[in-house]
Amino acid sequence: MKEITISPVTRIEGHANVRIYLDEQNRVNSAHFQVVELRGFEKFLIGSAVEEALRITPRICGICPVSHHVAAAKACDEIFGVKPPETGRMLRELLMNGQFIHSHSLHFFMLASPDFLIGSDAPASDRSVVGLIKKAPDIAKKAIEIRKFGQRLTEAIGAKPIHPSTCVPGGISCRLSEEKRSELLDMAKKSLEIAKEGWETAKSVLDKTDLTLGAVETSFVGMSKDNKFSIYDGPVNVIGKGREQKGNFSGTDYLDYIEEYSEDWSYLKFSRLKSGDYYRVGPLARLNIIKSMGTPLADSALFEYRSVFGEFTQTTLAYNIARYIELLSCCENAVTLLSDLKICGDDIRAEPGGIAKKRGVGIIEAPRGTLIHDYTVDDNGFITKCNLIVATCQNNYAMDRGVEDAARKVISGGVLSETASNRIETVIRAYDPCISCATHAIGKMPISIEVLHDRNKPEKGPREI
Repeated sequence: MKEITISPVTRIEGHANVRIYLDEQNRVNSAHFQVVELRGFEKFLIGSAVEEALRITPRICGICPVSHHVAAAKACDEIFGVKPPETGRMLRELLMNGQFIHSHSLHFFMLASPDFLIGSDAPASDRSVVGLIKKAPDIAKKAIEIRKFGQRLTEAIGAKPIHPSTCVPGGISCRLSEEKRSELLDMAKKSLEIAKEGWETAKSVLDKTDLTLGAVETSFVGMSKDNKFSIYDGPVNVIGKGREQKGNFSGTDYLDYIEEYSEDWSYLKFSRLKSGDYYRVGPLARLNIIKSMGTPLADSALFEYRSVFGEFTQTTLAYNIARYIELLSCCENAVTLLSDLKICGDDIRAEPGGIAKKRGVGIIEAPRGTLIHDYTVDDNGFITKCNLIVATCQNNYAMDRGVEDAARKVISGGVLSETASNRIETVIRAYDPCISCATHAIGKMPISIEVLHDRNKPEKGPREI
């Protein structure tokens, strides 16, 4: 059986391959999305004081550190039996909006839009942020500006633009000064104007694209609060392929709905519903679940989006537009939170006592989808068990099946053209996968390690772990 490999998949966070297998007639027999990175944070954390998880888990990734920081903080709130006061909660939420603005603008403008604004048929050297700067310098300049605001907001609230450190059990450690609030509010208003102008471009990026690429039918999982878009708190809803309600969870009961498993072609874990159905998370799932965004500009954009895709869609490439609507909403939320003088209050933290519970589950919405941190501790608060379920694992099945669907549609005569390769990658990019966050396999890893004595000579034969 002939094998075609796309390696590496470009314009994603981390490293991955696609392997396509052809039959004797050069037709696509099967294809898989394959990840061979290996991380081990769920093991590193065992033995650590649980409050250290807030400092350790942001190191999982340079793109999603806020998400891990806040999810770990929520898990610690449960373990220490504390609830952040109003200002502390507002600051955590503002921090997360900064993460969404940074991550969504990075993906939409710099990773995904070259496929649509420059075109899949363009040379690979042009399908990049450099190509975007050449073709549409105004759009590129605004993209950099709005992403910069996301980073500045993260830095101001989290103390660092990458790997924030201010969230603590019971709230947050630093208050926001009036001077900094005013400065950030000006930046937030400018970013909102940029996002608003960009919607005219964003809503039409798929107009000349084959919307059937990456077809897969799944259930969906995502958080909402009062049926509105929410990234910090609220129940996580589970809906079926036909939008029927299947229940919701908010803590340890996630195990009543979700199970993890592995496949032998990837180190990336998979997730599915306990019923056996597969599901997706992230912008498409969230917009399928909610009734409204809860902010005026994003609600207007949602209305236009639903006039094209309906109130519920399985269209994979619609992830790209759904992501932009969330960017709009997060810019609006940042303006709202920074306009509220209470965000400069002193009630930023509830002091924790001792260990109140031996298990804590923190659930938030990361830019790529639902993120779950589950810690079990001993009497002294040291971690004895840890499970992290990240969005990319939950979308792994859909990416894998979407790759095969796209390969069947774009490969002709057993030849993978550059354009065909890019269209397959476009399906993966729609999910904005973060491989660094997601590479946690289950069971024995089929890895061979060579210990080299000098540059060329193995000290011993390969060892398997």
